[in-house]
Amino acid sequence: MVYRIYVEKKPGFDVEAEGLRSELVSLLGIKELAGLRLLNRYDVEGIDEALFNQCVNTVFSEPPVDRTYSELPEADGVSFAVEYLPGQFDQRADSAAECIQLISQGERPLVRSARVYLLEGKLTDEQVAEIKKYVINPVEAREASLDTKTTLKMEYAVPTAVAVLDGFNELDEEGLKKFIEDKGLAMDLGDIKFCQEYFRSEKRDPTITEIKMIDTYWSDHCRHTTFGTILNNVQIDDEVVQEAFDRYMAMREDLNRTEKPRCMMDLATIGAKELKKQGILKNLDESEEINACTVKIKCDVNGKDEDWLFLFKNETHNHPTEIEPFGGAATCIGGAIRDPLSGRSYVYQAMRVTGAGDPLVPVSETISGKLPQRKLVTTAAAGYSSYGNQIGLATGQVDEIYHPGYVAKRMEIGAVVGATPASHVRRECPAPGDVIVLLGGRTGRDGIGGATGSSKAHNHESLESCGAEVQKGNAPIERKLQRLFRREDACKMIKRCNDFGAGGVSVAIGELADGLYIDLNKVTKKYEGLDGTELAISESQERMAVALAPEDVDKFIALANEENLEATPVAKVTEEKRLNMVWNGVSIVNISREFLNSNGAEKHQDVHVEKMSVWQPQWKGVTFSQKMKDMVGDLNVCSEKGLSERFDSTIGAATVLMPFGGAYQLTPQNAMVAKLPVDGETTTCSGMAWGYNPYLMSADQYRGARLAVVESVTKLVAAGFRYEDAYLTFQEYFERLGNKPERWGKPLAALLGALDAQMGLGIASIGGKDSMSGSFEDLDVPPTLVSFATAIGKANKVVSAEFKKPESTVVLLRPLIDEKTGCPDFSSLRANYKIVEQMMEQGIVVAASSVGFGGIAEALFKMGLGNHIGFKMQADITTSQMFAPMYGAMILEMVSDAPAGELLGVTTKEYQFQACGDTLDMAELQEIWESKLEPVYPYRKAGPTVEKINGSLIAPAAPKVGVAKPKVIIPVFPGTNCEYDTAKAFARAGAEPQILVIRNLTPNDVTESCAALVKAINESQIVMLPGGFSGGDEPDGSAKFIASFFRSPAVTEAVRELLQKRDGLMLGICNGFQALIKLGLAQYGDIRDITEDDPTLTFNTIGRHQSMLVRTRIASTGSPWLSKCEVGDQYTVAISHGEGRFVAPQSVLDTLIKNGQVATQYVNLEGVPTMDQSYNPNGSVLAIEGITSPDGRVFGKMGHSERSGEYLYKNVTGDKYQPIFEGGVDYFKI
Repeated sequence: MVYRIYVEKKPGFDVEAEGLRSELVSLLGIKELAGLRLLNRYDVEGIDEALFNQCVNTVFSEPPVDRTYSELPEADGVSFAVEYLPGQFDQRADSAAECIQLISQGERPLVRSARVYLLEGKLTDEQVAEIKKYVINPVEAREASLDTKTTLKMEYAVPTAVAVLDGFNELDEEGLKKFIEDKGLAMDLGDIKFCQEYFRSEKRDPTITEIKMIDTYWSDHCRHTTFGTILNNVQIDDEVVQEAFDRYMAMREDLNRTEKPRCMMDLATIGAKELKKQGILKNLDESEEINACTVKIKCDVNGKDEDWLFLFKNETHNHPTEIEPFGGAATCIGGAIRDPLSGRSYVYQAMRVTGAGDPLVPVSETISGKLPQRKLVTTAAAGYSSYGNQIGLATGQVDEIYHPGYVAKRMEIGAVVGATPASHVRRECPAPGDVIVLLGGRTGRDGIGGATGSSKAHNHESLESCGAEVQKGNAPIERKLQRLFRREDACKMIKRCNDFGAGGVSVAIGELADGLYIDLNKVTKKYEGLDGTELAISESQERMAVALAPEDVDKFIALANEENLEATPVAKVTEEKRLNMVWNGVSIVNISREFLNSNGAEKHQDVHVEKMSVWQPQWKGVTFSQKMKDMVGDLNVCSEKGLSERFDSTIGAATVLMPFGGAYQLTPQNAMVAKLPVDGETTTCSGMAWGYNPYLMSADQYRGARLAVVESVTKLVAAGFRYEDAYLTFQEYFERLGNKPERWGKPLAALLGALDAQMGLGIASIGGKDSMSGSFEDLDVPPTLVSFATAIGKANKVVSAEFKKPESTVVLLRPLIDEKTGCPDFSSLRANYKIVEQMMEQGIVVAASSVGFGGIAEALFKMGLGNHIGFKMQADITTSQMFAPMYGAMILEMVSDAPAGELLGVTTKEYQFQACGDTLDMAELQEIWESKLEPVYPYRKAGPTVEKINGSLIAPAAPKVGVAKPKVIIPVFPGTNCEYDTAKAFARAGAEPQILVIRNLTPNDVTESCAALVKAINESQIVMLPGGFSGGDEPDGSAKFIASFFRSPAVTEAVRELLQKRDGLMLGICNGFQALIKLGLAQYGDIRDITEDDPTLTFNTIGRHQSMLVRTRIASTGSPWLSKCEVGDQYTVAISHGEGRFVAPQSVLDTLIKNGQVATQYVNLEGVPTMDQSYNPNGSVLAIEGITSPDGRVFGKMGHSERSGEYLYKNVTGDKYQPIFEGGVDYFKI
């Protein structure tokens, strides 16, 4: 029996429907669309009616904000439904199924979800078709039937035996060309001939699996074929570039590399080899394992230096994000995380740098076959942030670069940093007999052929079978992998590890050892019907392959199961150096390692570097005032706060610099900085910065790349890091080169510029990623080399970019310019870096900014925004000099007279910019700067102030039995991500925290977890529900996972016993607060059924995730949690949530205020509670941030008070240490 329910947000809560309607009216111009209703439809099979009815108001809906219908509501207009393609991951349906299982503790039911759109108004067929085209991306979804279903079970065709390609070895050249075309292969004629020679030598024809696998192995994505192409004749028309090329050739000679192929890969990696030879590049952790860039560092842990490894990586997902922006961007960051994660490190901070066309262009001007830029940029941001936020990764910097060339194909880069104690990592070559265990997600038809980019024509039949060219990504599974790999006991068993990406099993397992026997029948599947080829090359994400000694396999699998992870032995290491894959008892791949590692036939290419041209920015106007107003409204200068603040920037309680600094959180920072993820306290931190200008690089690839490196390093130095400690990693992204020498000249010139910068600064690029397919018809992306610079430093030395106070001296430090290249002279630049490092060491630099795209004018303007501080120019600088790009220069705010640099002027209390004879109102400039991208990325909405609530409640009696070190139980559900920060906060307060992973892979796991939680509650004094995205905040509402579990009778009884008989306490933060509200604990102090008259936490009024620091005031005392606070105390607290808007009927609000239950309110900089979105980011009624139960034992709040610590958020003012954990712990100390 299939049960169906429709769920719709009540008016006032239908933020998404209203947002979509306004998009369709304003962007598509469909003014006749009078109304739009959005319903979520759920079909469920495999449970009885009683359980289904129980789930209606607990799993599928929330009575305070939702309406439910068993039939589709009658509507006058057009109705249609949309569902994911079969095989595409549907987090909403998946979470609903898991939630139901938590309640039933039985088998997991089948659930399918769909969105139903009810359109109101007199619409033409063409307008309806346009709306459908806008909301349905055929790569991931399709229109669904409105009819009821008799079953959700899918019939899978039994896969046939893998085909042997009879006659392949006899094909002539024409036959081989046709073979490539017919099979949709990425390899060229040279490669297929090379294959034919090999299989002739093996005296057999290949299987289709072997050909598909080789095609993936040798693809540009996996084997960097373009970068490995041998460069024959190199013609250079530019004198500067020719000299750089001559230096490169001399370096090859010096390193005895003349026998090695002369190719772009050699050029990209030779700098590191030369600097290592010179003794400048040190501390590399080198091994045969293919993970991320890894360096050996010292990390102070609780005051003692330890040996650690620092890992970093950049990854792109350009093509997938272009065609399916949400899934493409989500799996971009997912893939970036898994590289350092496979190196057994904990990834703790990410940076996102993207390239797009103008998102303000009307949708009607979209090129045929492309998604509108606005839809692309917003959906990709939603995808990347959704994944990063769920997995619990702080995104320290988000920047989008705008250039018309990126209309050809979007650029989506994720760069991440990770770290681990060196003692956790064992590196050994797997030995014959070792076992390969597959860990994490299951295998489906995800991204098959993604590496080769073979996009087959889609027809109705191909869509019917399960398939997903771009995968959605399942962040909660990757979070579990992170948890497992943070455990020393698990990591020490791993000899070698590889993550799954392009090529799936064949590459991830295939690269672990030279000889392998893989049993494809043991690979766990998402659904039936997959054949051997699909099992071999599926790119399903969230999977790891680990090589273990046979005696460690059972122990390792047991640890994986503790973390709620599936782990299955699927392969063995063999003596014979061949890759042998067996499916259904038949060997479908049996290839020698030597042949696979050959990377195919040698490729050759002539190169022609044309003469470079000059770029100079052109700002409209004549006067300083006119040019300034034009510049601050430029797409590449204006505010991106509305984009950046949907990314969680504070999780991990390690963020040293917020993305935007100052009391007003407006000044963009030079770099992202975070402390290392130690168990305890540390001052060791990492910084990362990027550099690249698409306009400069389009004109001159050599100088563009050279200055990209200079810009990234200068930003890092301006943030308080030593340039001598820096490492580089590059992202190359160019048009499809084909065989045109002039096109090949562009990346060659760029790499030469980057090499000269490495040598000039003595900083090596030790990693990188190339993507060489940035073309669409006759459009090309701009030549792109993004330089990422990263270093380890000390958190107490970090400097932020915003001006700190009026009447400070402001100086400019700029390098001498090399006359020949027009770039900074490297010895002058290095000398400047040293001077800045010394002045920062002395503590006389309080703010610093690198100078970039918009010159001195841009840097000074942005430095003033954060604290609303003005600037008065005293130097004699012309208007044109104010706007000249000045890469390598830095502007410094000094606390005393500067021993070096040119005096620019002084900071002022008046919020004005005085320069070149003009006095500009900074507030007016700020408005231009903030409003430019607001149509795409809104973030401001004024609102009135509201009353200050001053209350108190009668404090509960002291506990009958005192406890010196109270025990705190912290349950971890799939999707929980704040457990480490929370446990650390309780430990710091003197408690004994215990983390308990709730397991739900099988019905037995659920039952055992339930019993374990009950036991733990009975042995604890405090239950803590931490933040996260339990179940991905689905189905359509947060914390249902936690609430479902706590409603099981045994857990409910244990909680009642704790609160009512054992003097216990409960705390819920963010996701935990949402659970307390949905259980009734926050408002009543007891677990109750929720009615439509209850308070709840629902979607932020802005309709997206919000992450920033907010100011909150204490509104009531009496609760043990608030015993160390006074009414009126103010704290600066991190928030990060999509559903934090507190709403309640007036009668409930009156009761909460009367009882003294309103604990905390959002306030503005004056300390007044407000509805202004800048300070009350979710639109909570009466600016309520947290409430307690009537007796104060239960406290729920949205702000992450656990995210506090030394040197955090240095660039934002306020008291960031809220002593609620100490209050709760001290309650038990009689």
